[in-house]
Amino acid sequence: MNLILIAVISLGAIALVLAAILYLASKKFAVYEDPRIAQVGEVLPQANCGGCGYPGCSGFADACVKAGSLDGKFCPVGGQPVMAKIADILGLAAGEAEPMVAVVRCNGTCANRPRTNLYDGAKSCAIAASLYGGETGCSYGCLGCGDCVAACQFDAIHMNPETGLPEVDEAKCTACGACVKACPKAIIEIRPQGKKSRRVYVSCVNKDKGAVARKACTVSCIGCGKCVKTCPFEAITLENNLAYIDPNKCKSCRKCVEVCPQNTITELNFPPRKPKTEEATAAPKPAAKVETPAAKATEAPKVTE
Repeated sequence: MNLILIAVISLGAIALVLAAILYLASKKFAVYEDPRIAQVGEVLPQANCGGCGYPGCSGFADACVKAGSLDGKFCPVGGQPVMAKIADILGLAAGEAEPMVAVVRCNGTCANRPRTNLYDGAKSCAIAASLYGGETGCSYGCLGCGDCVAACQFDAIHMNPETGLPEVDEAKCTACGACVKACPKAIIEIRPQGKKSRRVYVSCVNKDKGAVARKACTVSCIGCGKCVKTCPFEAITLENNLAYIDPNKCKSCRKCVEVCPQNTITELNFPPRKPKTEEATAAPKPAAKVETPAAKATEAPKVTE
């Protein structure tokens, strides 16, 4: 009996000592957290998509509070209304951010890019890209397995069964960039949405030389450089046989669209072009012959009998 009592008392004493040590350690090594971090976290959408550039919504909230400024910080899912709430909590000014949207830079539809082989493996772009270049002659284009669709948390991108290409729903897209990370071919890009959702971009990422690229896809960029010479704003560059339009310099004049021989440049949400007038397209009429008085005087007089 005495042995049992001694054991209980000993264990109780050890528990008290350890509890005291843990209490002192918690006080000494306590980490203070600004309560505003939790307040900012509550107004965030908790999508944890990483589109803000931070590891989840908690990381973004921590960065906003500690930075003391909202410059360069934006939640693509919550948008400007959420940033306004964060600004009120922190007593800061919320900067205006240009709306962004995901853009698929590939127009290699089934009609434009015929199949040369058949992939019979796991339906994954990442796996297919690691094994071979794809089912067509273009090793740069979309593989069509839909990894981008699976990565999107907002149901903003779907595969078109007729074209075999992904299509972005602008109304649902938050520009979080999840589809960009999921695409092993890097054909999806986050670009400014543009005024009235109008955008001009090159729908191709093929870097092969002109003849090779054209053979693989009828609408591929052949690196002719006509768009570069035509652009009055120096918004287009040509590198590795591929043209690229800088959205920050492009003024949407669409002159590059008219001169592209491959119809590679896409113009989205623009009104239809005005047809050329008949007077401008008709051949010029020959000038009417005007008889001068001097010419009349040189004519031989008529003789009457």
